[in-house]
Amino acid sequence: MDSPSSSTTGDTSKVPIKSSSSIVESLRGCGISSGTHVDKEELRKNLTMPKYLRFAMRDSIMFKDPTAGENLCIRSKDDHKAVAPSTPMIVFINPRSGGRHGPFLKERLQHLMSEEQVLDMLDVKPHEFLQYGLGCLEMLTGLGDSCAKETRKRIRIMVAGGDGSVGWVLGCLTKLHEQGREPIPPVGIIPLGTGNDLSRSFGWGGSFPFSWKAAIKRTLYKASIGPICRLDSWRLSLSMPEGTIIEPPHSLKHTIEFTLDEGLEFEGELSENVICYEGVFYNYFSIGMDAQVAYGFHHLRNEKPYLAQGPITNKIIYSGYSCTQGWFFTPCTSDPGFRGLKNILRMHVKKFNCPEWEQVPVPTSVRAIVALNLHSYGSGRNPWGNLTPEYLEKRGFVEAQVDDGLLEIFGLKQGWHASFVMSELISAKHIAQATAIRLEVRGGEWKDAFMQMDGEPWKQPMSKDFSTFVEIKREPFQSVMINGE
Repeated sequence: MDSPSSSTTGDTSKVPIKSSSSIVESLRGCGISSGTHVDKEELRKNLTMPKYLRFAMRDSIMFKDPTAGENLCIRSKDDHKAVAPSTPMIVFINPRSGGRHGPFLKERLQHLMSEEQVLDMLDVKPHEFLQYGLGCLEMLTGLGDSCAKETRKRIRIMVAGGDGSVGWVLGCLTKLHEQGREPIPPVGIIPLGTGNDLSRSFGWGGSFPFSWKAAIKRTLYKASIGPICRLDSWRLSLSMPEGTIIEPPHSLKHTIEFTLDEGLEFEGELSENVICYEGVFYNYFSIGMDAQVAYGFHHLRNEKPYLAQGPITNKIIYSGYSCTQGWFFTPCTSDPGFRGLKNILRMHVKKFNCPEWEQVPVPTSVRAIVALNLHSYGSGRNPWGNLTPEYLEKRGFVEAQVDDGLLEIFGLKQGWHASFVMSELISAKHIAQATAIRLEVRGGEWKDAFMQMDGEPWKQPMSKDFSTFVEIKREPFQSVMINGE
């Protein structure tokens, strides 16, 4: 894909991306430690679109028709002389994120820009804005409106929410690329979720600070001038025997056709009739005990929603819940060996600069396997670790980047090992780096496997007669992100 216009993205050279888990880095990510004074009126001038464009986009979204805005909008004489702002901004906000701060943040954002440029994700879905709102700007551009043309070219998007909200927007922007509607608006983040690993990875911090009223101006300012970088996305394809009943997460959609890579033989039997799902993730996919704990926690929270009072409460409950699982204590009546993924899993990968599939042994002690794209996992941890050049050369690894076309695959053993890894006292068990992954899950002593992608877990029933397959391959389109550091 060609690089976006310089007027939209600026310098597209690589920007160092680091995880930031400390409070100081979180505050810096939201602009708290910056001494830069941001003039509110100047900021509003740089971000706010001309009134006639805002109203035209609003009406197009309301009536679900890109031409509705032009037909209903009454222009003044000055509108024909309007000039596009230097960095027109759209903010998607998930009011359910950030505890009780979502509605207040929405009001503050509307005050700094305009009501029409701050979109509640419960009312206006991202794909609706892209289809009708951006469609309106593109329609006006076709009619010779130079202000609409420049606005469309320069527009940037901020997402106020958690990783799930950001992924939703990025997925919709991928569709924009598939439709050939360039340039793709770059995306920045106002972290309101629990983990906020995407936000940490791109310098926006791990949480929005308590003094958010003062921070929001600086955050928007940084979003308007921040350099552009790229993010790999990964397509997960799931194939299971017909008749398998699962409750897929929102990120997985049923698909009619899925063809397994024919360059690799199967160990088990392949069902003649299969059910297929596909989805895209940006941070990680995992299988094993960590996904089982996440699955149990999500069900607990859904059954008792009063427990979900905010990110800090969620983390405390999650930690306490994980201690009650077999992740830490395998019941005496069970064979501890049954917990090992080696009993149910066969893994093949394609390594860097190697087109052939290679089988990678699953260590006996490993109870969870994670394929990680970012440097941040589990609320800012870096389980892959900062490896020395000597170690990288010895293992045939390269330094991990978010746009290198590689996933870092590591294993977690029992809960005690995972605890040390998450405390960053040790690194996880390094397994491989891969450009593609094939997992074949076989039935046996386990009736179910647990999987998750970007924090959305599900229970995967296993058949004793037929294998279930997971294939992960890189999407050709790289998402366009704003660096907040």
